[in-house]
Amino acid sequence: MHAGMLRTIGLMSGTSLDGVDAAWVETDGVRIAGFGPRLTLPYEAALRATLRRLLDRAPGLAPDDPELAGAVRALTEQHARAALALGGAPDLIGFHGQTLLHRPDQRRSWQVGDAALLARLTGVPVAWDFRSADVAAGGQGAPLVPVFHAALADGLERPLAVLNIGGVANVTWIGPQGTESQGIEPGGDLVACDTGPGNGPLDDWTARHTGAAFDRDGALARAGRVDRAVLARLLAQPYFARPAPKSLDRLDFAAALAESGIAALSAADGAATLAAFTAGAVAATRLPAPPHRWLVCGGGRHNPAIMDALRAALPAPVDPVEAVGWDGDALEAQCFGFLAARVAAGLPLSFTGTTGVARPLPGGRIAG
Repeated sequence: MHAGMLRTIGLMSGTSLDGVDAAWVETDGVRIAGFGPRLTLPYEAALRATLRRLLDRAPGLAPDDPELAGAVRALTEQHARAALALGGAPDLIGFHGQTLLHRPDQRRSWQVGDAALLARLTGVPVAWDFRSADVAAGGQGAPLVPVFHAALADGLERPLAVLNIGGVANVTWIGPQGTESQGIEPGGDLVACDTGPGNGPLDDWTARHTGAAFDRDGALARAGRVDRAVLARLLAQPYFARPAPKSLDRLDFAAALAESGIAALSAADGAATLAAFTAGAVAATRLPAPPHRWLVCGGGRHNPAIMDALRAALPAPVDPVEAVGWDGDALEAQCFGFLAARVAAGLPLSFTGTTGVARPLPGGRIAG
């Protein structure tokens, strides 16, 4: 082990509700000494269905709701199984939890999960509650990955854009100067925001029309044709005219989708239109300068229809992050291992250019 470094396990359960990603990282929260094993532990169908119901109910959901309590325990136990399955003796676990609601305009971002229970089940201290300090200070609370992307991108040509496509998509723009050491405010050289929908609407559409959880290999979308009128209505939403930083809840476009006319399309044409919506939202995002390259992580990079749409919509090369040696399936979990070390060191998690907070802001708490 390198001097000054922590051995961490990062855990992530995204808005696609697939399951728990877990990954080893050796880091001090500024430098990355290395990565270790990673895995994905899928949720059972019943738990995924419960989480989806809770997501739909979240705006009016009471914290003491019985269904919520059972789901929190089940998902925490699943996170513990994922961490224990990686083996070894970590110094710290980074536990994001499951986002049910993200309303930064109301100074609220709600991630569920029992950090104290996770610490007991694993015997390892747990860093958690990464977003609430930023939201309470008037920030967007998301995305939190930019400082990790910047650490990974050391030595790559800039400006560089790193696009993560989960249920919601977010981008990190890294300028020529990157970030300074020790987490000091990186000025205008680190800018981030949620671009718009990621896999979420396409997953929901696919499930509704085929029963499958997602559009495997982009087969449904590639069989259809984009409806340009529906797409134009979707891209006319006011969100896309707003400058970064800005963030979204997974269901923020539900009303727009309902009113867009997409329901009249065939299964394949609707899927093609939703893939184009994801790409069009990325292309509409205003960045400080055009990136030389786009690197794509998250589940969306596995969908050829989305990747084709991105390459058609963006003027710079678009590649999966594996092209530069990163592990796109582990990146978000690795990020929360990295951020856990920053919590332990008291380093900022968010910056003016990434969440809109007034100054670089530490966050998170440690249980156990």
